[in-house]
Amino acid sequence: MTHSSYGSTALGGRLAINFANLPSLPASPRDGSFSWEDLIGFLRTARIVSPERAEELMGLTEADPRSAFGLLNRAERLRDALRFAFRQLAHRQPIPREHVQPINDVLQVTEGHDELVETAESWRIEYVAREDGLDWLLAAVARSAAEIISEGEATRVRLCANPSCSLIFYDASRTHRRRWCSMSLCGNRHKVAAFTRRLKANKRSA
Repeated sequence: MTHSSYGSTALGGRLAINFANLPSLPASPRDGSFSWEDLIGFLRTARIVSPERAEELMGLTEADPRSAFGLLNRAERLRDALRFAFRQLAHRQPIPREHVQPINDVLQVTEGHDELVETAESWRIEYVAREDGLDWLLAAVARSAAEIISEGEATRVRLCANPSCSLIFYDASRTHRRRWCSMSLCGNRHKVAAFTRRLKANKRSA
C-alpha cells in the first residue's frame, strides 16, 4: 500500500522511520527506488534543508549529476538498510551487522553538533551538520536511526497492522498499543472492513 502524499512521511513519528517509509509519492509504479525529487522533497519537509536550499539542490542533477546520483544511491542504500533494521526491531529480532553499516558509513563521514533552535511555541534540539560535500544531508537521518536501534528490545518501533500497508511507525501513544500507521487511513479502513464482514455474516444467519 502506498499513501498518496508527502504528508504520510510524517506518520512514522521519528525522522529515520519517516525516511525508511520513502517514497510516499511515486509518479508511476516503480521497483522500490525513489527519485531525486523524492529525496529533496523529504529533506525539505523534514526541515533538514530550507526551501531555498532545496530549490538549489533540485538543479544539481544537471549541474553536478555525478554528485547527485552518488548521494541518491547512498540514500537509497541507507533507506533499505533502515527498513530491514526497523522490521527486525519490530519483530524483536537481531540486526545483522551489514544492515547497520550504511548508518555508520554516514556517521563516519559527517561532522556536526546539536543546537537548540527556537520554534513558534518552544525550543527543539536540531542536529546541525557541517556542509562538506553532500553526505551531510543524510547525517541527521543516520543519527536518528542510531538512537532508535540503540534502544534494543525496549524500542517502540511497530509495523502497521494492515497487511497491505508497508509503513513503519514509532509508537509514542500513552498505552503503547498503537496498531495503525494512521487511524484516518488504515485504522478506519480496518473498521469499515470489519463492519462489512459482520453485516454479511448477520445477513447469512438471518
